[in-house]
Amino acid sequence: MNEKKSEAIRQMKGRQRVAVLTAYDYPTAHLLDKAGIPFILVGDSVGMVVLGYPDTTHVTMAEMEHHVRAVARAKPQGILAADLPYCSYETPEMAVKNAKRLVAAGAEAVKAEGGISILPQVRAIIDAGIPFCGHLGMLPQSVLKEGGYHVKGKVATERQTLLEDAKALADAGVFAMVLELITPAVAREITKAVSVPTIGIGAGDDCDGEVLVITDLWGSSGDYVPRHVKKSWNLRKQMSEAVVEWKQGVIAPRSPTL
Repeated sequence: MNEKKSEAIRQMKGRQRVAVLTAYDYPTAHLLDKAGIPFILVGDSVGMVVLGYPDTTHVTMAEMEHHVRAVARAKPQGILAADLPYCSYETPEMAVKNAKRLVAAGAEAVKAEGGISILPQVRAIIDAGIPFCGHLGMLPQSVLKEGGYHVKGKVATERQTLLEDAKALADAGVFAMVLELITPAVAREITKAVSVPTIGIGAGDDCDGEVLVITDLWGSSGDYVPRHVKKSWNLRKQMSEAVVEWKQGVIAPRSPTL
């Protein structure tokens, strides 16, 4: 079943753009499934938007398993993928072990950051029968090492590395790959060069699909909205107003009972 779902995403290349959203709990996953989202990702972004961490490097395997289980209980029709968290795929053996833990929790595919540098891990996971989604460009798990979030592909050496990484991932058998904060020109070039769908985030409009963190779409996680979010629904304001209105109803003076 997992391979059928990942193959369905792969076959969307050139036919239909792929809509990907994150989910971290049962009700959100249920909502996304009813909306027909074909690809739900339990991202390690859970660390920042749900758990209050400053970045994704603090997220543990146990935390990922917990949230995967919650999302999996919604039994979505589309594929359910999960991020391998920071330092959980240092070797092929570790990568397979932790990928299997996420699958046991309910994931149908896994995603990890990197290209040629993690190719042995990618191949080992795929050889173990677990569909794999790549992730190139800005790598959130490398934010401390790189000193922040930077757009990739601005210089020729980065462009060449990204192209080589993308082709290597495609050749290894990934069913899709996320391109995060890559210049639109390079993202377009990668999209044309590989046979699997590219899922953009802050990478222009020419990728084969788009992924968003659900709280960025809703505008429910804070005042900051990333530049790549074309429209935020600012549900945070409505949620706050609902809370204030409810509180006022609770504390308002009551008429004496006769």
